[in-house]
Amino acid sequence: MNYHIEVCIDNLESLHNAISGGATRIELCSSLSLGGLTPSFGLMKKAAEISTVPVYAMIRPRQGDFLYDQDDIDSMMHDIEAAAEAGLQGVVFGVLKANGDVDLLLAQQLVERAKLYGLGVTFHRAIDQCRNAEQALEAIIGLGCERVLTSGLAANVEQGADTLAKMVKQADGRISIMAGAGLNASNVAKLVEKTGVREVHLSGKTTRPSKMALVAESAKMGAQDVDDFAIPVTDSNAIRQVVEALSS
Repeated sequence: MNYHIEVCIDNLESLHNAISGGATRIELCSSLSLGGLTPSFGLMKKAAEISTVPVYAMIRPRQGDFLYDQDDIDSMMHDIEAAAEAGLQGVVFGVLKANGDVDLLLAQQLVERAKLYGLGVTFHRAIDQCRNAEQALEAIIGLGCERVLTSGLAANVEQGADTLAKMVKQADGRISIMAGAGLNASNVAKLVEKTGVREVHLSGKTTRPSKMALVAESAKMGAQDVDDFAIPVTDSNAIRQVVEALSS
């Protein structure tokens, strides 16, 4: 049986690694350490030039919750246009109301803009902060999204496996349920068997040391607890092992 292995990345080195490991789709972000934010136009355009698999851009204008005002939505619509201009295949976003319901009015604006440019749409893990999973899933299906990325409303996919299985049953082929959060080669086979998901999502993240000859540790570029000379990258072997686990 065929599975989709989506890998989330925030740099071009990771793009090469994810593809060589066997990724079938890329979620392109900036700032994965913050859960993923909108990538720059330059990153989107270069990723489109490099990638041999579909690339979906994260459309998330800031860190934090998914409660947006119209200024945020207008900004996100410009970013959707940028993704299309860059030559990507789709976009990823999520919008909630203050009460935890999917904000259909705002989300519809984004979906319509994406479809205007022929882009696919993934509704992301905003659903994991929703009030009612069943209602949220029906709302997302009604929006016309291709898939929803979810941990099953839990901290990770193992804890959310029962909910993921219920979501797959509820979806009944109307939308793809993509499992993500804490997924790796050691748990992916059991997860897909238990839940019935056919798409999985991971970063396969590791770090490599900087190639700088001069390591100026006293001059920090951001938070004091962040090592500027440890470069976060996707581990192609981690992706390859997930592919092999699903193949077997």
